[in-house]
Amino acid sequence: MKDWLAENPRVSLHFTPTSCSWLNMVEIFFGVITRQCLKRGAFSSAKELEEIMERYIENYNQDAKPFTWTKSAEYLLGKMKRKQTIYTEH
Repeated sequence: MKDWLAENPRVSLHFTPTSCSWLNMVEIFFGVITRQCLKRGAFSSAKELEEIMERYIENYNQDAKPFTWTKSAEYLLGKMKRKQTIYTEH
């Protein structure tokens, strides 16, 4: 990995602490879609699946509520400082 990164200087890795990433919000939204739209669904084609998801998202957006962080910035930054990184050779 280190060799590859050295050969690709335009790529950099960033540590994202658990519970601090905007990706968590994306995962939450996909969980909502899965539970409320896709679970137990039967779709005859990818096109049908796409149409159903688009319709669901349109309806969802009509009464959407923003996701909110439940942890303070101080808590999350403290968690970053407490997190221990384990370095292993792969």
